Amino acid sequence: MASLPIPPAQAQTQSAQLQSRIRNTIHAQNDWIDFATFMHMALYTPNLGYYSGGAKKFGIGGDFVTAPEISPLFARALAKQVAQVLTATQGDVLELGAGTGKLAADLLLALHALQVLPQRYCILEVSDYLRELQRKNLQLWLPETLFNRVVWLDALPNQIRGMVIGNEVLDAIPVHLVGKQAGVLIERGVSWQDDLGQQGHLVWQDQPLTMGALFETVTKLDFPDNYMTEVAPAATGLMLSLADRLEHGVICWVDYGFGAREYYHPQRSTGTLMCHYQHYAHSDPLIYLGLQDITAHVDFTAIAEAAVSRQLAVMGYVNQASFLINCGILDLLAEVSPSDMATYAPMVSAVQKLLSPAEMGELFKVMLLGKGMQMPLIGATQGDKRHML
Repeated sequence: MASLPIPPAQAQTQSAQLQSRIRNTIHAQNDWIDFATFMHMALYTPNLGYYSGGAKKFGIGGDFVTAPEISPLFARALAKQVAQVLTATQGDVLELGAGTGKLAADLLLALHALQVLPQRYCILEVSDYLRELQRKNLQLWLPETLFNRVVWLDALPNQIRGMVIGNEVLDAIPVHLVGKQAGVLIERGVSWQDDLGQQGHLVWQDQPLTMGALFETVTKLDFPDNYMTEVAPAATGLMLSLADRLEHGVICWVDYGFGAREYYHPQRSTGTLMCHYQHYAHSDPLIYLGLQDITAHVDFTAIAEAAVSRQLAVMGYVNQASFLINCGILDLLAEVSPSDMATYAPMVSAVQKLLSPAEMGELFKVMLLGKGMQMPLIGATQGDKRHML
């Protein structure tokens, strides 16, 4: 980890405060916490966690770049799919975890141009810091008539009609680390090790997994020996909550991940857990607490099964490149003249990042889950991958 940038002193102080909070939680729970608890604290502890602190997270000066930050063409293409759903449902848009607000702003502007606006653009944001950032940015980026359609929610609404969007949401939901070592199912958690004359540090600690809902889930996955991976019951729980509330419309997940057969392939023996700090990717979540993002890829099969169990239909499962092309991103690019190189060249570069298999085009998937929808969805017309779930 020597190649990682060293955080500034103020950030290190904040990180030490979070470490102390996590250490106290470990001691209060018989000197061991599961990784999901650790990940939740690292990301969401008020004022100290990664998503609830004040450091810049998105874009060039942050830790990673999301598709809406790369180009407004992402939202303009997505708007074609949203407009189809809004026309059919006469409903609202609900965005989960809106980041800087860039997707919300670009999407509302694109929907306005298409003359298909929701009555309300709802944002469910768990971070007070990001909520205020979104409010400030959207006031700056949107005309007042569009900004007045934006509503921030504290919890999921009881009934949902329209389009639900989760862009890079599922990957930030806490996961459990599980596996099999020497023929025994285990859960990997976090403990605290005191150092003589020093303050001590967080360490990994495995425990046998012998009972409970997590045990039942892992048993069904049938891991080979010497294998570690992630399972995300909280992500499945969110899917179930949304499905129970969806009366008419579509839930759209955009994230990196695989179907279960690929996710839990025997050769993927170390899982998918990844951390991001100032555009450096590494695999140690026990450092830089509250200063780095912690993610895991999405098991889209588990998400689809949860949706189907609540009578939703899997209306599309395609890679990001297919979805954006289906929604007309290349037509949008063609509206700009190649002779205007100052505008055209950056747009081409951005679209390449969104579509290229070597960038986001293949790893990122789009899953469309519908209820009461009587027509095929624009975003899923070509490139169907439902057979891979």
